[in-house]
Amino acid sequence: MANKINGNLNGVKGTVIERIRSLYDIKMGLKEFASFELISLMAQLTGEIGREISVYISRDGRIADVSVGSDSKVEMPNIRLVRNEDRLCGVRCLHTHPNGDGRPSGVDLGTLRSMLLDSMASVGVTDGKPTQLYAAFLGDFDDEGKREALVYGPLRPYKLPNAALMAEIYISDDRFRSVTKAVRDTEAEKAILVGIDSGEGYDTLEELKELAKTAGAEVAAKVALSKRPIDNATYIGSGKAEELSLLGSEKNADLFIFDDELSAVQQRNLEEILGCAVIDRTTLILDIFASRAESREGKLQVELAQLKYRLPRLLGQGQVLSRLGGGIGTRGPGEKKLEIDRRRIRRRIYELEEELKEIEKQRGVRSETRRSGRTPLCALVGYTNAGKSTLLNSLTDAGVLAEDKLFATLDPVVRQIELPGGTNVILSDTVGFINKLPHELINAFRSTLEEVTRADIILHVIDVSSDHHDAQMRVVEEVLAELDAGSVPRIDVFNKCDLLPEFPEQRNDTGERRRAFISAKEKTGLESLLAAVEELINSRKTEIDTVIPYSKYEAVSFIYKTGTVIEEEHTPEGTRIRAYLEEADLGQLKKLLS
Repeated sequence: MANKINGNLNGVKGTVIERIRSLYDIKMGLKEFASFELISLMAQLTGEIGREISVYISRDGRIADVSVGSDSKVEMPNIRLVRNEDRLCGVRCLHTHPNGDGRPSGVDLGTLRSMLLDSMASVGVTDGKPTQLYAAFLGDFDDEGKREALVYGPLRPYKLPNAALMAEIYISDDRFRSVTKAVRDTEAEKAILVGIDSGEGYDTLEELKELAKTAGAEVAAKVALSKRPIDNATYIGSGKAEELSLLGSEKNADLFIFDDELSAVQQRNLEEILGCAVIDRTTLILDIFASRAESREGKLQVELAQLKYRLPRLLGQGQVLSRLGGGIGTRGPGEKKLEIDRRRIRRRIYELEEELKEIEKQRGVRSETRRSGRTPLCALVGYTNAGKSTLLNSLTDAGVLAEDKLFATLDPVVRQIELPGGTNVILSDTVGFINKLPHELINAFRSTLEEVTRADIILHVIDVSSDHHDAQMRVVEEVLAELDAGSVPRIDVFNKCDLLPEFPEQRNDTGERRRAFISAKEKTGLESLLAAVEELINSRKTEIDTVIPYSKYEAVSFIYKTGTVIEEEHTPEGTRIRAYLEEADLGQLKKLLS
């Protein structure tokens, strides 16, 4: 429809609507930023209806769009007369503020940046008359890589410096084009994080911020909402979603990340209201896993998790489907599968599961080989970024990537070390756990994580410097219970003790649950940790003290192969040996000595 009025016209009389429509008839001169006729009529109409009115003016002086908003905001249509990323969009916005204050709001400046407007001008209105006008233009990048907004004003509406304001548009356009495309390509996606207080006293939103940074996003804002019933349509309610839309415009956000899992309907509705892509915590974690997986098995597991998560969400994915090819939530081997039909996706899931079964069989053979050698297995588990990889490197010089990031390493690493008393053990590093770890990932990595269930000892690495380490410990315990590994003997390894005001004293614990205090980075407390590991391993064995005749020397070889020798002495009667042996090996030793 020609001369359409967009926005909120509820309750506006037909005669007033026609007067608003007449704004389309006003035309600016080529060197005229905004005529006083246009400003006056907009102010008069704003005074009558008590709502914001905006017009978009093209560079040839025509009115390209007229919109009506509420008493505090106006909808900004996505007008792009010039569809070129190297130029401004070719239209300027002039809109009214019914509260009399003409200064541009944060939303105004955010819209200026996101729409690449020639200018964003705002007029204060009091009693139907214009009071002051401000005009904002895009400036250079600031120290944070964000476009500055150059604001001119207050200006008198009846005596605008039209020529100077129009010249500023072309200066801004030249300034914008002078920035190389390479610079803009390096800009990270700006994300706004949204979470609902769980009442558990654990700041999961701050953790979501670290996840977003790990994925390469720039966090523009965090929004923590008070505890509320979950809305089936929009998760947070349409009113709150509208507020977030304004914040998104103000912050020039590319993406909203929600701290909880969203349904397909919730995601679609939120994208329509917010006007940009929406993903949830699960999608973000899957994206990080996709970028960090190095081995073939790891890549297959991540792809399987991605497909299983996205299959029921294919219907209703709007903005995300349009973002294929780069960015958070679309990375990894699963991204090209999003737009194919469900039958092909199910077929791909079946192929992945079959391939992973073969890999699992091979791992099972390797694991049984290790077990047949009676070498104890110690599994390193813990919350992500607790320091497992750093500890593995400190103990074995494994050279595993260890960064101060969440999920810095994904693929399991196995190394053998010798304990102080001569016992050889195998250390197995596993993927880090995290709060609200997606079930798709637990299921996909279950075969890898089952190394934990086969372990003789679990070393639970804990970042004691974290204010929330108690909550993080509970998360790890819950995952271990889900893996049926809750009964495996445990040593709680409190890491990063160098960051505490005072390094804790080592404890001489006994039983199946012990503690050690270390700094893996500074290699402090590692001797006590290894001694505790050896003591716990040997506590599950039987100590023998026997003399083996020289004619039965194969029994000595058997003890060295299967047990831990404490003392050996050659006597006239034979070789006296003190050692630790598994219960299952005692019977075999008796047969050798009979």
